[in-house]
Amino acid sequence: MDTTLGQVIKASVTDENSQYFFAQVDGVTYEIDKSELEKPLKVGGFVTGFAYQNEGHRLQITKTIPTVQKDQYAWGTVVNARHDLGVFVNIGLPNKDLVVSLDDLPTIKDLWPKTGDRLLLAIKEDNKGRLWGGLAQQDIIQSVSRQAKLGAGIKKGDQVKATVYRNKLVGTLVLTDDYQLGFIHRSQWEQEPRLGEVVTARVLGVNDRGIVNLSLKPLAYKLMDEDASFLLIQLQRKADHFLPFNDKSDPTALKAQFGFSKSQFKRALGRLYKERLISQVDGGIQLTEAGQKD
Repeated sequence: MDTTLGQVIKASVTDENSQYFFAQVDGVTYEIDKSELEKPLKVGGFVTGFAYQNEGHRLQITKTIPTVQKDQYAWGTVVNARHDLGVFVNIGLPNKDLVVSLDDLPTIKDLWPKTGDRLLLAIKEDNKGRLWGGLAQQDIIQSVSRQAKLGAGIKKGDQVKATVYRNKLVGTLVLTDDYQLGFIHRSQWEQEPRLGEVVTARVLGVNDRGIVNLSLKPLAYKLMDEDASFLLIQLQRKADHFLPFNDKSDPTALKAQFGFSKSQFKRALGRLYKERLISQVDGGIQLTEAGQKD
């Protein structure tokens, strides 16, 4: 097993041909592709670079140092998948993608990362000396994250981008682009987001542990017909979230205020009641707490 693989090493340059320089460490020979060098190496000198086994199964040193290394976590981009092996991740090496084993992926293959998704990972080596991608576990995620606080750069209703790092029965764990921990309860998505997917989510709040509660569902008024959406927006714009109209109101007054017929108004009210976004109070209608959040 070559313990130099997956890390930056310094090697002695021993030979060259038309395409490669060759360098050694402890009797192990690596090739260095001349096409990636800004200036040629000198036989008898030294070269410092990242050591790995390329896709042709030859040992290679590259001057392009990836941010993903052993015990060094960084983002990699998914480029392919094989259901009998796992997913292939580009970490910046010129001719080698890192494989995240299917053993480390969700058992439901629909939740596997797709091309273009991203994973936070480091390099791990098996007992045969092969390099694999090791996904960041909760302790690593916790160490790179920061606590969120409402009012400190984040507020309810904000749109944030976040990357899924774990799928659980109760919901989805994400890391925002600002490295805040986020949680999307299963009731807050129509379709479960896959591992590595970058989602745009809406902030519902922040819990007492500094974790952002998020939703992938659109705002309630976007799910409604035009009349209900209009009425909801009118209520939200009022400082007291109250309108002095109800299903007993005069049709002429409704037409003048909203441009609705009475039947249109009653249908809009019914939709808002059903969604529990309004309540009926003396003299009119009032937004509920849920309606104010939306």
